Amino acid sequence: MAEVLVLVDHTDGTVKKTTAELLTIARQIGTPSAVFVGSNVEAARPRLAQFGAEKVYVIDNADVQDYLVAPLAEALAAVVEQASPAAVLLPSTPHNKEAAARLAIKTGSGLITDAAAVEVDGDTVTATQSVFAGSYTTRSQVTKGLPIITVKPNILPPTASQAGAAVVNVDVQVSDAAKGAKITDRQPKQKSGRPELTEAAIVVSGGRGTGGDFGPVEEFADSLGAAVGASRAAVDAGWYPHSNQVGQTGKQVSPQLYVAAGISGMLLCRVKQLARALLVLGGSRRGCGRSAVRRSA
Repeated sequence: MAEVLVLVDHTDGTVKKTTAELLTIARQIGTPSAVFVGSNVEAARPRLAQFGAEKVYVIDNADVQDYLVAPLAEALAAVVEQASPAAVLLPSTPHNKEAAARLAIKTGSGLITDAAAVEVDGDTVTATQSVFAGSYTTRSQVTKGLPIITVKPNILPPTASQAGAAVVNVDVQVSDAAKGAKITDRQPKQKSGRPELTEAAIVVSGGRGTGGDFGPVEEFADSLGAAVGASRAAVDAGWYPHSNQVGQTGKQVSPQLYVAAGISGMLLCRVKQLARALLVLGGSRRGCGRSAVRRSA
């Protein structure tokens, strides 16, 4: 079976759950191979092997890590040329989506972003997307080149399948043209003890209706082991950090349960279409209503 490349989402070798999900999807398409960017691959290998990565292509090049987007696209193109994969899967982040777009141009391939489901029928890969603020659901297939797909988190439970995770070092020469934007500083994100917002299975968000008091929102979230989000109105008012904004102009989430406290408007409800269950508390009677629960299969 042809290889399926999965870009590893990790922090200093600690592999995130999104990668396990992508490796699970990759096994449905072909033989999973991970693409690891960084220097601590040995820390990541056990988990990559646990979820089926037969190979781990390692790109340990400071230029790829110290410049924005373009070097990553060149590095992925080098791995694609070496591996001739059946597909490339990436976690759906703003950085990865731009890199995937550049990779699609370099390889003459089709790109699908923010997939909420990936299905395989023989050699055909079909991705499901929620578009126009959740107003429509589309099913798309790549018809040229190889499928390059960025996938949202929490779309399926990861399943283990032990493999070898053999290391394959990839020598990448980053072009001068790709070094247009250099990263000058990195600051570790302050730990809150809560799940990462984009990966959380449960999200509790507060809006204008909280009046700026996020204490009850945080208390409820902690009781559920949930991440805390906020509407644009709440963050623009200075009530909560912009890094916690959820929605079209903030972070995209796809939890199993989404609780919206004091958030009004049908648009915000549509943005949460990927949640398995949606609970709206204390919102306007317009849009989603004062209190509503929606469940999807």
